[in-house]
Amino acid sequence: MKKTLLTAAVLLVSGLVAFAQDGKQSADVQLSVILNPIQTIEVGAATQRTVDLVYDSKEDYANGVEVSLDDHLTVYSTGGFEVKAQSATDNIQRANGSETISASTINVLASPGATNALTGANYNNVSLSTTPTNLISSSVGGVNKNFNVKYSGIGADGYLNSYYNDENPTVYTTTVTYSIVAQ
Repeated sequence: MKKTLLTAAVLLVSGLVAFAQDGKQSADVQLSVILNPIQTIEVGAATQRTVDLVYDSKEDYANGVEVSLDDHLTVYSTGGFEVKAQSATDNIQRANGSETISASTINVLASPGATNALTGANYNNVSLSTTPTNLISSSVGGVNKNFNVKYSGIGADGYLNSYYNDENPTVYTTTVTYSIVAQ
């Protein structure tokens, strides 16, 4: 019986060795790296979430006013991107009445940020409207790249008759939305 068990064990081990020698010495696997586009955009500090174009002198009405905000927008993008700007409405209504001013009388212009700027981007001066309009475009992406933004209101006394005495000061408000898409 011992001889039979010993013979069976030798045959089993011989079979395993033979099987191992007949098996593959290598194996292949397909590896894919799958990259999806990621774009995010943020408005800078909380103090930059309200922009006031204040006309308080005859020079302001004649020449227009502007507010420049450093590092106002921050972008993260895997690859090229476009940032678009748009107004919530084409005709901005005053707080205490039905009178309006045209959103297109306000321009927005981006430029490289004061810190962590993206080189090689293209910038357009955008007259606000409800149509998303290309403000920034870049063929390359970046991590937390900053952009300055300048908001400008018209001069040439364009708002001269948009002040109303029942509201002092007269305030017209809209929301400007920035969006980012892969290019």
